[in-house]
Amino acid sequence: MSSIDEDLKLVPGIKFVDHVAIAVKQGELDRQVEAYAMLGFHEVHREEVLGVDQVREALLRIGDGPNLIQLLEPLTADSPVQKLIERNGGRGGLAHLAFRVESAQQAFDAMKANGFQIIDKAPRKGSRGTTVFFVHPKSRADNPFGFLIEIVEDPESK
Repeated sequence: MSSIDEDLKLVPGIKFVDHVAIAVKQGELDRQVEAYAMLGFHEVHREEVLGVDQVREALLRIGDGPNLIQLLEPLTADSPVQKLIERNGGRGGLAHLAFRVESAQQAFDAMKANGFQIIDKAPRKGSRGTTVFFVHPKSRADNPFGFLIEIVEDPESK
């Protein structure tokens, strides 16, 4: 088992992958939703998330499973997603991987106690009524993840 697997065992309540977030350039969200529809995905939620995120999101599902694709389109030049696109040479790509947990607060406390570098000061409101926080890609100096992690608590899944 890899060290990353061991690190994630320290997080109480991880149930499954909630979503894979993909950054798309401004003006491309609708075309990307159409492209995923040709693969059998259907849109289940759309929202503008302001605050620090500054994105328009579309959540897509294939079948009835719990796993989602989240397409993120930046709304402003200050959006972290826009900054990611700029770092990618103007291309979209993987924004983060999100794990579903029973309790965001319990996961936050456990990860903080175990030395994870958490970006948010506390769990906060996310899209679709969720509670979320983000974990830095270089969170574990001994074995960095290499990608941004979001921890998601969905009140509807309790």
